Amino acid sequence: MIKQYLLAPGPTPIPDEVVRAMAQTMIHHRTPQFSKIFAEAREGLQALFGTKNDVLTLASSGTGAMEAAVSNLFSPGEKVLVVNGGKFGERWQQICQAYGLEVIQLKVEWGKAVKVDVVEKHLKVYPDIQGVLIQASETSTTTLHPVREIAQLTRNGPLLIVDGVTAVGVLPVPMDDWGIDVLVTGSQKALMLPPGLGFVALSDRAWARTEKAKLPRFYLDLKLERKNQQKKTTAFTPAVSLIFGLHASLKMMQEEGLERVYARHERLARATRAAAKALGLDLLAPENPSPATTGVMLPEGMDGEKLLEYLRDRMGITFAEGQDQLKGKIIRIAHVGYIGAFDVLVAIGALEMALKKFGHPVKFGQGAAAAQEILMESLD
Repeated sequence: MIKQYLLAPGPTPIPDEVVRAMAQTMIHHRTPQFSKIFAEAREGLQALFGTKNDVLTLASSGTGAMEAAVSNLFSPGEKVLVVNGGKFGERWQQICQAYGLEVIQLKVEWGKAVKVDVVEKHLKVYPDIQGVLIQASETSTTTLHPVREIAQLTRNGPLLIVDGVTAVGVLPVPMDDWGIDVLVTGSQKALMLPPGLGFVALSDRAWARTEKAKLPRFYLDLKLERKNQQKKTTAFTPAVSLIFGLHASLKMMQEEGLERVYARHERLARATRAAAKALGLDLLAPENPSPATTGVMLPEGMDGEKLLEYLRDRMGITFAEGQDQLKGKIIRIAHVGYIGAFDVLVAIGALEMALKKFGHPVKFGQGAAAAQEILMESLD
């Protein structure tokens, strides 16, 4: 028997409490029983997003929430600035182009965060930009972007639209306090659910923009969804079982306390980074690393794809690979959602063994020891 460990940044492990909630007998979605659960989940989402406004739940992936942000806020031909520092920055660009927007691309080296002064210069050069689209945590490069600082630039200007898929529930992203206009996430990351739910919240001025936006939309019509969700229901058939699970996962996060949730993610990330460095490995994003997942550069000449296959198929450990130019060169180790201290030790122990198998000189326990020094903080 090989026990499986899912340590990739989405989908992520699901707690037993959430599994049991999703296994409840199906109920009809136009009933008081469903409305009660849905209303309580909506309140939990508002606390998580840090907003007084509605957080809308969509039966979609996070990409559906991203698309809804574009289709509900803009008109054909309008100009937007897209920060493109990875695969999901590229996705913002692709969505905007698919809807006929004029995209000004701000290209950022993978593994680096965008510089605030560069964003400011672009806004001055293109004063007719209507929106700035960015990732809070660029999952593909394990990098944090300075969203809070950029929000200061856009507060009285273009809308700031943030992909928070590996940020919401991982670190504080209080949209009202920071001045974020649109914040989106998905169910399969920090919310500890299977894929299938997208979430999107809009500021007051973003809602005002929906009144004049002329891009086409039907299923992802946010005004229609808000009208229905304020009545504790949804415009179309919801993913009922996933909403049962959402209700349970939000309760777990509330019981732990969001500050402790954020501290746990930060501690697991520091431990993973310390372990990688102790093993002589470079980090993909050493300057602005995300607390959701750690990108680790593999030794020169090592076949990363074969290493990942060995870890998954022979050892039962699933990490994520690199994408595009990083394919075969990095691994991404997640510490997002339902992952704890001993999952990190499993990850590092397995990595030590796999590296040795593939010819990298490893002193067993060296990486694990570096991680343990940090993980002990939670046991004091």
